[in-house]
Amino acid sequence: MDAVIEQLPRLFDGFTKTLALLGIAGVGSLVFGTLIAGFRVSPIAPLRAFAAVFTELFRNIPLTLVLFGFANLGPYLGAGPNYFTLAATGLTLYTTPFIAEAIRSGINGIPVGQAEAARSIGLGFGQVLGHVILPQAARMVVPPIINVLIALTKNTSVAGGFFVIELFASSRGAINARGDAVIPILLAVAAFYLLVTVTLGIIASQVEKRVAVAR
Repeated sequence: MDAVIEQLPRLFDGFTKTLALLGIAGVGSLVFGTLIAGFRVSPIAPLRAFAAVFTELFRNIPLTLVLFGFANLGPYLGAGPNYFTLAATGLTLYTTPFIAEAIRSGINGIPVGQAEAARSIGLGFGQVLGHVILPQAARMVVPPIINVLIALTKNTSVAGGFFVIELFASSRGAINARGDAVIPILLAVAAFYLLVTVTLGIIASQVEKRVAVAR
């Protein structure tokens, strides 16, 4: 326990970076995921094709390869050696298709008659999607989206292999400093991850209960 207390500032600093990665990639993937989901159901064929290619591309490439590409190609493309920004960008792109598919499943769960009724009164595609479909789909997609965010929390550990000292990477430094207390340090790291994932799981459970009552 003394080793954990001694290394707590190092671990907490890594934990804040993990939270920052989660926040940036989470918000970014929600924004772009909603956009990609809209493209997937768009009546415009090029948009549907772009969204389909994007989804299949990033959903089927290992996250390690995505971050490796950003870490190595980013500086050559003018992104500089800011590996935190590159990692956040890579995590955002990797998570976006999973968010998009969760939202698309919610959109497909809305009866077709809802969209047809909205179009019959003169609403365009964007208005139908934004004012009719998405508000109804939101209740159904929140739990799976939270599950994606839980996976994202754990995926941030991959950034530790690409010069970003997040929680997992900081644990390596702590273990190097206190090799006599490997197990307590790893348990402390696991507790930090559980703090986030269990909280998100509770939120998902509460949302599912509210949706069940609403239905």
